Amino acid sequence: MEKATFAGGCFWCMVKPFVEWDGIHKVTSGYMGGHVEFPSYEQVKKGDTGHLEVVQIEFDSNVFPYDKLLEIYWMQIDPTDAGGQFHDRGESYKTAIFYHSEEQRMVAEKSKKQLAESGRFKKPIVTEILPASTFYVAEDYHQDYYKKEPEHYQEDRDKSGRDEFINRHWK
Repeated sequence: MEKATFAGGCFWCMVKPFVEWDGIHKVTSGYMGGHVEFPSYEQVKKGDTGHLEVVQIEFDSNVFPYDKLLEIYWMQIDPTDAGGQFHDRGESYKTAIFYHSEEQRMVAEKSKKQLAESGRFKKPIVTEILPASTFYVAEDYHQDYYKKEPEHYQEDRDKSGRDEFINRHWK
């Protein structure tokens, strides 16, 4: 099993796009990239721990290759927004690809370059590609939030503008 870790704004919206593919074994919401050990959601949300909200994906690359994960990832975010994602603003909601190997770093860099050269976006791609660091699992109530609280999840997603953005740029 390999791991892929992506920051794409609120982690609630980043789980569902990945879970139902063959070869994806687990998608966990959590935090990465900060300087505080075992941060809580409240600490991360304040923005002073340095962590980003992320999803960590355990996958079988023989069934679902990393470059396909990146394709899904890019279609969930606004890669030109350095201040957060959609209605979620601040450091903890920035986008980033955290690589777990040199091979992942190279594939991610290539993918980012292809997206930048595609002309799909008029502004520069600001999503960072960073080495993976300690992953902290988010509190239980955040895991599979779209299943646990489907109405609240959908209401939040609708208000965010994420789906409108995805439809405008990817459909």
